[in-house]
Amino acid sequence: MEIKVRPIHTEEDYETVLSEIDELMDAAPGTPEGDRFDVLVTLVEAYEARHWAIEAPDPIEAIRVRMEQKNLRPRDLEPMIGSRGRVSEVLSRKRSLTLPMIRRLAKGLDLRADVLIQQEVPIARRYRKTSAKRGASTTPTDS
Repeated sequence: MEIKVRPIHTEEDYETVLSEIDELMDAAPGTPEGDRFDVLVTLVEAYEARHWAIEAPDPIEAIRVRMEQKNLRPRDLEPMIGSRGRVSEVLSRKRSLTLPMIRRLAKGLDLRADVLIQQEVPIARRYRKTSAKRGASTTPTDS
């Protein structure tokens, strides 16, 4: 049996493929039906990723949600982040998470580290001109 498939272009195609997948759910792996099932599932996953991509959660919001779920206060994060001031800076997006913080938060709050790593540097960086022997360069400085 040759597996003939085509891309999913429309919502109607999508629904048709989902119905066929439903019929093939009990197909044994390694059989022509099982192979067709695998191919169709891959097509559906690609279609869904293209049309309904789920954005990764914001790291700070993920921390806040977990704090609420675990009934934690900011001071409960001090062992994971540092001083009370540092916790405040992180939660108010004035300070970026460091790798050690991410590791401790992932373990302490039972969060996936990749959720916490996505954070872009929230603090404004100023650039100042410095002169060097070989010409002027731009050097970042934190404020």
